[in-house]
Amino acid sequence: MTDKSPTVLILGSGIAGLSAALKFAQSHSVWILTKDDAMEGATRYAQGGIASVWSKLDSTAQHVQDTLDAGGGLCDLEAVQACVEEGPARVRELIEWGVPFSKRPNQGEVSESSGVDPAESFDLHREGGHRQRRILHADDLTGLAIEKALLSQARASANIRILDYHIAVDLITEGKKQGRCLGAYVLNTKTQAIEAISARVTLLATGGAGKAYLYTTNPDTSTGDGIAMAYRAGARVANLEFMQFHPTCLYHPTAKTFLISEALRGEGAILKNLAGEEFVKRHHPMGSLAPRDVVARAIDMEMKRTGDKHVWLDARPIGAAEFKSGFPNIYEFCLKVGIDPTVDLIPVVPATHYTCGGVKTDLDGQTSVESLYAIGEVACTGLHGANRLASNSLLEGVVFSHRAFLHASRSLGQTAAASTAPRALPEWQTGNAIQIETQIDIAATWFEVRSLMWNYVGIVRSDQRLERARRRLELIKEEVNRHYWEFLLTKDLIELRNLVTVADLIVQCAILRKESRGLHYTVDYPQTNDRDFKHPTVI
Repeated sequence: MTDKSPTVLILGSGIAGLSAALKFAQSHSVWILTKDDAMEGATRYAQGGIASVWSKLDSTAQHVQDTLDAGGGLCDLEAVQACVEEGPARVRELIEWGVPFSKRPNQGEVSESSGVDPAESFDLHREGGHRQRRILHADDLTGLAIEKALLSQARASANIRILDYHIAVDLITEGKKQGRCLGAYVLNTKTQAIEAISARVTLLATGGAGKAYLYTTNPDTSTGDGIAMAYRAGARVANLEFMQFHPTCLYHPTAKTFLISEALRGEGAILKNLAGEEFVKRHHPMGSLAPRDVVARAIDMEMKRTGDKHVWLDARPIGAAEFKSGFPNIYEFCLKVGIDPTVDLIPVVPATHYTCGGVKTDLDGQTSVESLYAIGEVACTGLHGANRLASNSLLEGVVFSHRAFLHASRSLGQTAAASTAPRALPEWQTGNAIQIETQIDIAATWFEVRSLMWNYVGIVRSDQRLERARRRLELIKEEVNRHYWEFLLTKDLIELRNLVTVADLIVQCAILRKESRGLHYTVDYPQTNDRDFKHPTVI
């Protein structure tokens, strides 16, 4: 690593981090830190697409309303309006950066009765909670297409430096709590050296915390690093009780994290129990196209009622040709594990998917710590409320990264006359820490935390389960804290520390919300209480 420091430090290389980097790089030096290969992260695994008002048959007002309906009365209206209204412009930027969104194969045969605006060439999917077709996609590998395009642009920029296999340990701040962020301490996982990186602006784009749960659709990188670091630095976090469970993760012994896109249900696939009944209609008039929280809870309740280990997704109504052309990745993967989705029913179960809360920000991505921004899944902008509307996540990433760029650029411009020399930061001190002898304790604790969260802080909660989780996490936190001070840091130990911190914050938020709303359902308070709880849970 050179002794120079960037103007802008971005932690994370997904859609939010990369789109912000490309804009800052027009005028400033940018470093992107990613703890794995730069391609690895939640963005690349996003199958469905990006929601945006694209068809003339759709409207901003309808997209806003669908988002509010899914959010369980907890969305911030200004955040929703900003994201939906600014979304189409940000999608056009993605197209300009080379993202190959799928086009309609037979444009001449499309009419208004098909539900797709004939004036537009892009194929638009519909997903749960959406009343219109508005999901732009690249087949069923949208995230991968976006990641490839943006990463290619970033690597071609002379002002962007990508440091892969670097994981942030903690943010560096000055002043009182909620003071000013100066950069971060960073571990090079190949050399095991820890260095201080100074920056005038730091952006958290580290993704969510799905790995806090035993069963998840998330990649291994989703350990809540940004949320934990921001909290330790004095930033406010909010709404972490709202962990989204995707209704349809493939149930198979060799494919525990493979996601079956919600877009299948948008194209006609139907959820059924093992008796062949369309059970979701008993819980919501939209049936299999109901919002995710409703569908996931319906599946969970049905499995508990029947004792079955999964339910079926019947994708046969889509048609074989349409399935193969529209969802080639899902089709090929299912064939590999012995399922022909054009003939067979697909076994599915819910799994932890998206972190709807996070580091609390304003509409410009600012956290409560000066010079620290949060964008993408790590942030709680107010867009999602108590439940995320399908495919609003990629949209949020590009809209709020743009807003953070505009705000931070104004701030950087106002201080342009000041010295841009790297700020001298205290070196990392190892103290009396020694080399860790075995990874067994870390692996065992990791499994314990994730099992605890799945069993006690899952789809259906209770005061007793939450209190049990809180007590056990207190003991685990003490143990992990001892490891942190006694041993030289490794990537696994840093991630475990962050995972335990975020798990504890999820439980704290869940205990504070004495009602059921959106993704937070508790048997002790089954009703929604707008009088006392129609506000974010802030810690």
